[in-house]
Amino acid sequence: MNAQTPQEMVHDSNKILDQKNVRGAALLTLATIAAILAGYHETTWSMISIWERSDTFAHGFLIFPFSAYLIWSQRKRLSTLCLQPNPIALSVLGLLGFSWLLATLASVQVFAQFFLIAMIPAAVWAILGNRMVWAIAFPLAYLLLAVPFGEALIPPLIDFTADFTVKALQLTGIPVYREGSFFSIPSGNWSVVEACSGLRYLIASFTLGTLYAYMTYRSLARRLAFIALSLIVPIIANGLRAYMIVMTGHLSDMRMAVGFDHLIYGWVFFGFVMLLLFWIGSLWREDDSEYDDSSVAGSLSGRNFNPDMKISLKSIVLNAGAVLIIAFIWPLSATYLGNTPRSTEPVIEISGVSAKWKVGTSQTSDWRPLYVGVAAQLLKNYRNNGQSVDLYVSYYRNQQQGTELINSQNLLVAETGSNWHNIKEDIRVISLGSQQEAISQNQLQSPSTKLLIWRWYWLGEERTANPYLAKVILAKNKLLGRGDDGAEIIIATRYEETPDEAIPVLQGFLGDMMPTITKGLQNAWER
Repeated sequence: MNAQTPQEMVHDSNKILDQKNVRGAALLTLATIAAILAGYHETTWSMISIWERSDTFAHGFLIFPFSAYLIWSQRKRLSTLCLQPNPIALSVLGLLGFSWLLATLASVQVFAQFFLIAMIPAAVWAILGNRMVWAIAFPLAYLLLAVPFGEALIPPLIDFTADFTVKALQLTGIPVYREGSFFSIPSGNWSVVEACSGLRYLIASFTLGTLYAYMTYRSLARRLAFIALSLIVPIIANGLRAYMIVMTGHLSDMRMAVGFDHLIYGWVFFGFVMLLLFWIGSLWREDDSEYDDSSVAGSLSGRNFNPDMKISLKSIVLNAGAVLIIAFIWPLSATYLGNTPRSTEPVIEISGVSAKWKVGTSQTSDWRPLYVGVAAQLLKNYRNNGQSVDLYVSYYRNQQQGTELINSQNLLVAETGSNWHNIKEDIRVISLGSQQEAISQNQLQSPSTKLLIWRWYWLGEERTANPYLAKVILAKNKLLGRGDDGAEIIIATRYEETPDEAIPVLQGFLGDMMPTITKGLQNAWER
């Protein structure tokens, strides 16, 4: 047995001390993260409830265990790193908390969830320092996949799937008549709805592909290349799946793949595609360990273990306390700002213009928009020299999650059970009063009627057709104490052949009625 010099004994005692500090700091960091998730319990529970009820996002239950395993697998290397709490990270944490507050005031649940999860890496960075957070950067970033996101991708995915399917059918020699996401072939009618968008496949592929790339490859180029493939392949595969389902129904005289069975076919096909993708990816795997024993030994004897850089548990505890103080400012602020609801119910009164538009006795059509949680609603018809325009106003007050102006449950047309179809949606610039404004334009169609729809949001003194900007305006109004009143205004009229026939009617109606509509909304806001 070799005798140790006094310097070696001091060095070994420093190593033991630092390793104990790492373990204690790790437990303290876990406790801090748990406290943050508990303090933001409404946002935390909103994620868990979505994992429970949605098959698309059920993978969220696995993200935290996966991340914990990836960190645990590096425990030997992590125990050699010096702890260097970073006060700069506290400002990042504060910025994330303020962003969470804005998202909460605007009732943008997915952003609030993102900012909450992003606080976890910021807290780790503040408590444990640069080296530690960089060493576990991927497991911490992987936590963001626990957020149930992706619903905004559904419309473009539906459009791509419909484009791909129709083009493939035409190349096969089958004639197709298409209107929006609805199309007809000689054997029957088809539509690409939300369940056919491929969002489930895309999210599942990206979640698994990202983890596979991290564990299989060492070079950043290969990891990024495989992650890109995990995004591209499921989109194309979903187009192929939709085409194969339509062809199966067509060739079987609409006896197969026209009900629940086509979902089963879809998952079987997707499973085969994923296995093929991972098999191809394995051909370029890098089996050498990124953190082998030699690198750990080097860390133990190298610059990572500098006795002059020891950090006491006391300073780590102080940083953890600062993290909790900064983190808890924002839910307390949200509670304070949300505790002043208005008790009065809004009343919308919009009369006709005596010289031109008179209030009609019946609506232009049987179409009605679908809105949840409205505080007040106005449905009126106006007529002028044979022209007929329907006005729909959905007014919201004391908005909260599930009963807000901009909500995925607020629909122009129900996806199922309605004889109306949303054929096309785009943005159009029109004259609203003395200003040029961009509004949303929709073409709706039933078996007997065609409607042109113009719609936009009203939020006090501001108007916009952009739902994201409307959320920002809503958050600003609440932050400044102006309340959260808001409304969506919709006007609709018929056309026979092309939407251009209805444009002068709607523009003329707004030219005459816009002052009256604005006054009616202002009166409702002031009540």
